Amino acid sequence: MAEVKIQAESRTEFGKGAARRIRRDNKVPAVLYGHGTDPVHITLPGHDTMLALKTANALLLIEVTGSESLLALPKQVQRDPLKGTIEHVDLVIVKRGEKVEVEIAVHVEGEAVSGTLVVLENATVLVEAEATHIPDGVTVSIEGLDAGTAIHASDLKLPAGTTLAVDPETLIVNITTGTTAEELEADLAAAPGAEATEAAAEPVAAAAE
Repeated sequence: MAEVKIQAESRTEFGKGAARRIRRDNKVPAVLYGHGTDPVHITLPGHDTMLALKTANALLLIEVTGSESLLALPKQVQRDPLKGTIEHVDLVIVKRGEKVEVEIAVHVEGEAVSGTLVVLENATVLVEAEATHIPDGVTVSIEGLDAGTAIHASDLKLPAGTTLAVDPETLIVNITTGTTAEELEADLAAAPGAEATEAAAEPVAAAAE
């Protein structure tokens, strides 16, 4: 994963009022921490930060004005629930060659046998990888698989240098027998309250006549 360089500024104002002023200037309040250092409060450019954080586990090279450059990974991103804009970012400092634990996406490709139902039980999986070599995700092929097939974390083919950080028996993909239209109709007919609904409809029809 390529590093994304972002120019940051030191931040000395805190509180809700200061945060609002920062956001009005199209900037994002953030904090850097980790490796035993005191938290470093910074301000990031809003547009560049938004673009960088579209990628999961984005590796950021933070260049703080008047200070050293630091590598960091997003730890927590707070967004406006309505606008979706970034309101605050927590960044954890990492070193080159350091191993970190991150969640990566699970991508399913191919088609299972006709009539089956494919359930993605876990859309992400926790792995350990070098901070500068975090994979974008892991792909699972279900091509031609039958009902009853279960794919566990231990079945995933991870890139070299990346290892599982979860129980190997964690269920990732489960393939079951799909429900036919006839079975679905029978289930609905047998559902509690179905008869009562039909009975209740009769007086209404009579009244309408």
